[in-house]
Amino acid sequence: MTLTEIKKAFTTLGSFLNQFHLSGSTHNQEVPFNDTFFESFISLINQSQHHNRWFTPEQVYFAAEQWAEALTPQNLDNWLTPYTINNTQPKTVALILAGNIPLVGFHDFVSVLVSGHKALVKLSSNDKQLLPFLAKYLITVEPGLAEQITFTEEKLEGFDAVIATGSNNTARYFEYYFKDKPNIIRKNRNSVAVLTGNETHEELVGLGEDIFRYFGLGCRNVSKLFVPQGYDFKAFFEAIFTYGDIIHYDKYANNYDYNKAVFLMSNFKLLDNEFLTLKEDPGYASPISSVFYEYYDKIDDIKQKLGDEHEQIQCIVSGNSFEGAIAFGNTQKPGLSDYADNVDTIAFLSKI
Repeated sequence: MTLTEIKKAFTTLGSFLNQFHLSGSTHNQEVPFNDTFFESFISLINQSQHHNRWFTPEQVYFAAEQWAEALTPQNLDNWLTPYTINNTQPKTVALILAGNIPLVGFHDFVSVLVSGHKALVKLSSNDKQLLPFLAKYLITVEPGLAEQITFTEEKLEGFDAVIATGSNNTARYFEYYFKDKPNIIRKNRNSVAVLTGNETHEELVGLGEDIFRYFGLGCRNVSKLFVPQGYDFKAFFEAIFTYGDIIHYDKYANNYDYNKAVFLMSNFKLLDNEFLTLKEDPGYASPISSVFYEYYDKIDDIKQKLGDEHEQIQCIVSGNSFEGAIAFGNTQKPGLSDYADNVDTIAFLSKI
């Protein structure tokens, strides 16, 4: 298959996904194979929560919307133009996917196929329905992709390279097991926000999106705040009040109650607004329903710290005072060139 054919299949998928919104899905007669897939996808979205309690319709619709925005002809061209993609000798790339948020491994899946390779996919038990459905749609649009996409629940065999995502513990296993293959091994990472105290209300509302989207389960969710000495959290709590309904979701509420109790029994000092706790802590990986914070004296000190500890950081959120940071409210809206762990997946796949 040519790159042009593969890109056309993905742009068609983008048009298909562009029909689905939490506020109301609209059947577009011009989208191919809608009679077969439209109602089925709505049904799958509504059923996703039965397979993974964190995959509420709101979160799955949001993921679909982000991929609809990404998979346009212009975005695909802008993404791939800088690379030289030679697909005359396709390799088989094993993908070991995470399942913490809906379609979290879809970027790797897209990357393998547009690079002209074959994807051998091992799904997480937490996300086993969404990607196969989209793959089925792609194959219906472009039957040639059937030879490039395989899902397996068995032991991975017959692959030439691997992209694996897991915890720090599983990463050690992956690094040993796949040491003889070209690989990308992804570990735990967290995202942080650097505040100055001069943020607008709108920016802090956006920060709430970075914290609460997907219930905080993604590596791009902000789990740690860096704030200047003497920072007043009043404006922060007022801004994130709009997300207060999250406490009515039982799994989140259970985590909030449990983690708050653990903190209090340990005599930790907490800031609390009845749906989020803030704990002063030097770590990055805060539990669900909690965000860590740390004071700083000079912004340059934080730049140095985050530079030294970059392997633990996925995203940095801040305003204009922090060069290269992501704008508030945009961590879960990555572009195609926003690679996980800052590892260029297409460059890796172009060299195997």
